[in-house]
Amino acid sequence: MSGSASASASSPQPSFSDLTRERPFMHMWTARLFGTAASQMLLVAIGWHMYELTSSAWDLGLVGLYQFVPALLLALLAGHIVDRHHRGRIVAACFAVQGLVGLVLLLAVLEKHDTRGLLLGLSLVLGAVRAFQMPAQQALTPLLVPPSMLARAMAFSSAGMQGAIIGGPALGGLLFVAGMSVVYGASVAFFVVACVLVLRLRYAYTPAAREPVTLSTVFAGVDFIWKRKPVLGAVSLDLFAVLLGGAVALLPIYAKDILHTGPWGLGLLRGAPAVGALVMSIALTRRPVERHVGRTLLLAIGLFGLCMVVFGISKSFIVSLIALAVSGGADMVNVVIRQTLVQLETPDAMRGRVSAVNSIFIGASNQLGEFESGATAALLGPVGSVVVGGVGTMLVALTWFKLFPSLAQRDRLVVAMPSGAKPIAPIKPAEPV
Repeated sequence: MSGSASASASSPQPSFSDLTRERPFMHMWTARLFGTAASQMLLVAIGWHMYELTSSAWDLGLVGLYQFVPALLLALLAGHIVDRHHRGRIVAACFAVQGLVGLVLLLAVLEKHDTRGLLLGLSLVLGAVRAFQMPAQQALTPLLVPPSMLARAMAFSSAGMQGAIIGGPALGGLLFVAGMSVVYGASVAFFVVACVLVLRLRYAYTPAAREPVTLSTVFAGVDFIWKRKPVLGAVSLDLFAVLLGGAVALLPIYAKDILHTGPWGLGLLRGAPAVGALVMSIALTRRPVERHVGRTLLLAIGLFGLCMVVFGISKSFIVSLIALAVSGGADMVNVVIRQTLVQLETPDAMRGRVSAVNSIFIGASNQLGEFESGATAALLGPVGSVVVGGVGTMLVALTWFKLFPSLAQRDRLVVAMPSGAKPIAPIKPAEPV
């Protein structure tokens, strides 16, 4: 870790140029950029590939389900492993396995051995990999920058990821012109670059004490979050906000029946939140939230809900695009503050397990949110579903002001050791992955 990692929370806020001089972080940032773009390309290719093979919407849904289930089932065990082993090596292994998946699909297309069963089986592999990659990446970032830079680092990481999420599918779509094998080949190349960059990563690493895998150690992240009220408030706030306020599942209905735009409009509607999130993440990289972080977090969730209400009742395509873009920006404020707060409140020995629980909350809220949108739309219609969800999100933000006063009153993102937690052992000199 950088020698300035022990700087007090009251020291001057480092600049963006200071962040770019943190070589381990920039190595990891670049690796995640390539890895995320490759992952997006691979997911787009698998979806298109499956539909070409079967012409079945059910099979498309199964691809998503087969990726979600192993990620959910393995998350807590993965968090335990992340806290007990070298996180950089885990991330590198995840990139390598995904590269192998892309290679298998490339060979299957070239040899004409591609089948529905192969795509579903490899979707299971990708879901299992995700269970390890997400907590490992989240828990690794605090080891690469000083605590005073963490909020800026989280925002810059989010900017890169949003750029990759936008650009990855677009690049994959362009490469489809040359053939599906080209898309798979490009994703393999990107995963190789990401893996090599992580393997070249150098950061301070202290081997953790090896504990046997027990229910107590596996569920330690759940226990920690439950007892640490600011962390519980932040994580549960995001869960309920996404659960109630998501409208992604209903965008095809809005594009076709309400805004009357067609497929091109649907593409713009789906991309608008990501564009808003990208712009906000760049702004937060330049000027992080330094004061009143708890109140800002709750107000951002309230604004997200308000945007959903505006989108729900809008009959104007332009107004709908703006509402979705602003909702993406508000959600990015939530993401950066929440992730920074959770990482700073969690001792390093627990970060993998806490990040794993956080990933369960995120995954469950996205999946259940789509189900909630569909179910309420069946009862209330699409407009009623989105508006009720947006109002519910605003009510959640107001309720959390009362339920979690320690979160609402949080002023700064400062390192706060949990009561009874032991100081982290002195860190050894930097060693390679």
